[in-house]
Amino acid sequence: MKKLLPFLFSFSGVFIFSQQIESFETILNDKISIRALEVDADKVWYSGTDSKLGFVNVKNVKDQKQIKLSEDKLQFRTLAQDKDSLYAVNIESPAYFFKIDKKNLKYQRVFTDMSKAAFYDAFHFVNKKLAFAFSDTDDNRLKLTMYKDGQWSFFENKIKLNPGEAAFAASNTNIASTRKYLWVATGGKSSRILRLNFKSEEIKIFNTPFIQGESSQGMYSIDFYDDKFGIAVGGDYTKQAANINNIATTNDGGETWQVQASGQNAGYTTCVKIKPNSKGKEIISVGDQHISYSSDFGKTWKKISDEKGFFVCKWMDENTVVFAGKDKISVMKLKF
Repeated sequence: MKKLLPFLFSFSGVFIFSQQIESFETILNDKISIRALEVDADKVWYSGTDSKLGFVNVKNVKDQKQIKLSEDKLQFRTLAQDKDSLYAVNIESPAYFFKIDKKNLKYQRVFTDMSKAAFYDAFHFVNKKLAFAFSDTDDNRLKLTMYKDGQWSFFENKIKLNPGEAAFAASNTNIASTRKYLWVATGGKSSRILRLNFKSEEIKIFNTPFIQGESSQGMYSIDFYDDKFGIAVGGDYTKQAANINNIATTNDGGETWQVQASGQNAGYTTCVKIKPNSKGKEIISVGDQHISYSSDFGKTWKKISDEKGFFVCKWMDENTVVFAGKDKISVMKLKF
């Protein structure tokens, strides 16, 4: 049974940055690991372990519902949405793509990937007619499942990944897009940016100065404010305190990257999100061991909480961020 445990300012470390934190409240407690969030008006949608998917209303936490998409204990680390529906795909093989009606939570399977190597790291809607899901593959090729104009298919391309190059299903955020581009971040023994131009359908690949070379290293999360400015975070999940070459920004759409705050940040980071309407200046990030904030385009960072167990974050508005992870969803109100 789910239990609500609302409380304010009880997270350790929150007073480090308390002049900007108005409140920090847990709105959902459950036995679940959550690595994917979507926000629709006042509802926070989530997917996670044990085939669970649900929502909680931030303004009325009693307004919540949870379902199981399968009798099997599937693990979901992806979630995407259009106006009327949610979409999720599990990480195991076979990979089942589910479509869930937001109004009544009725669901159906709409696509299946039978590949033995199927492991979906992120699912992302570019617009209401176009979406991409990124999966591991057994032949070092770039594997994107595409939803376009109501049809599901594998996106045809000739891109080969480097040996040991893969991705991380850490927070459903190693894909980002604008109207012009789609970016995919890889990690492992090679950590690169793949950029798809929607108009030309050309994919370009760019090297990064990110920490890489081991299967646990590389970019875990990216976000772009526009066609030019973007940020990437990550590190090494086996060395959570390591903070060298684990944050980088770009000002040319991902072609070149500049390492930021190397040796001067809170370490391994699983999710990064740019504040709406900030032009990229204000950014929040989260890792298993911290929540951090930047107010200068990612150049410097302040740890605002030592709270552990969050994997993913998402802005609800310019003053509100929702976090999720191990057994909980929490909401932070910020003052500026």
